[in-house]
Amino acid sequence: MNPLLGRLQPYPFERLRQLFTGVQPAAALRAISLGIGEPKHPTPPFIGKAFSDAVSSVPSGLAAYPATAGEPLLRAACCAWLRRRYALDLDPATQVMPVNGSREALFALAQTVIDPGPTPAANSPDAGPLVICPNPFYQIYEGAALLSGAHPYFVAADPARNFAQDWDSVPEAVWSRTQLLYVCSPGNPTGAVMPLSEWRRLFELSDRYGFVIASDECYSEIYFRDEPPLGGLQACAALGRPGFRNLIALTSLSKRSNVPGMRSGFVAGDASIIKQFLLYRTYHGSAMSPVVQSASIAAWNDEDHVVANRAMYREKFARVTPILAEVMDVALPDAGFYLWADVGGSDTAFARELFALYNVTVLPGSYLAREANGHNPGANRIRMALVAETAECEEAARRIAQFVRSRT
Repeated sequence: MNPLLGRLQPYPFERLRQLFTGVQPAAALRAISLGIGEPKHPTPPFIGKAFSDAVSSVPSGLAAYPATAGEPLLRAACCAWLRRRYALDLDPATQVMPVNGSREALFALAQTVIDPGPTPAANSPDAGPLVICPNPFYQIYEGAALLSGAHPYFVAADPARNFAQDWDSVPEAVWSRTQLLYVCSPGNPTGAVMPLSEWRRLFELSDRYGFVIASDECYSEIYFRDEPPLGGLQACAALGRPGFRNLIALTSLSKRSNVPGMRSGFVAGDASIIKQFLLYRTYHGSAMSPVVQSASIAAWNDEDHVVANRAMYREKFARVTPILAEVMDVALPDAGFYLWADVGGSDTAFARELFALYNVTVLPGSYLAREANGHNPGANRIRMALVAETAECEEAARRIAQFVRSRT
């Protein structure tokens, strides 16, 4: 077996399953899960129709092998969306490529970018390439780093600065070994959006040390302010960086269009990196189904359903956040569909007791982070995914509020 597999840590939801082992939740209460960030809003009917229409068409249905680079019409639809959303003009032939969801691409990009050296399995954290990750973070970043033969380096977020990463705390010796840096904006689990000043700092560091920046932007279309979140490509253009040098942005239809089962997204940015990424993916066998491509074209070309979806999240958060804010330290995030709450004590004990007494599932914040400098930045916090219908989320919030009051 690949010895690097032994370096992987249990996924957060496996740890949650173990935490709940032996617990019998209150049978009188219907189970409500706020634990997994899986969109639950209905898929727009026109996307389903585009999917079913493509199945019956030939050769664009199931009767032909798809190209790894994607159909020109899909790449053009992705570029048209980038133009509408960010006022950017990208070359659909060289700067954009469809992927099977951002998760798959986040993992595969590390396998393309990282040069592990001669003996990656024997490397210690004090030697070999590094992949810098935010902390808390989406666990795919860590797994991608480890299985590429690199070591993850976690940069803790600062709660006093809306959980911004403290990039200035990273030693020069770490930057000099860094080959890839993951950022997530809007962030998971915090919902924080990176400002232009932070992008400027990261681009300066990338130019100095040569690492690639992977910008995970899958939550970009769910936001609560009047101005949409700044994207990495948009920041690049605003700062006058030619060709999106050393930057790959990754986005997805899953949250934007409520189609997580389609596994559809795209990457965009530095053409030289995308050329190598395409080569990797050609051998990896990662071509998107023609049926999914057809449905994706329809989704990227329509904004009305995105506006309606965002309105549903805004109403939901407007109802739920005040209920929870009465009993815990929680506030409306910049964007995304998570509430990141301070519970004032053990996050694992809170989650286990809440499940047992009120049949509501939340995710302990410590499961989404790693200890850095003697502290886990997710400790004493929980993540609540407000993905279900509004009434169900309101009911969960009322139960959580009752639970918190019962503990004081």
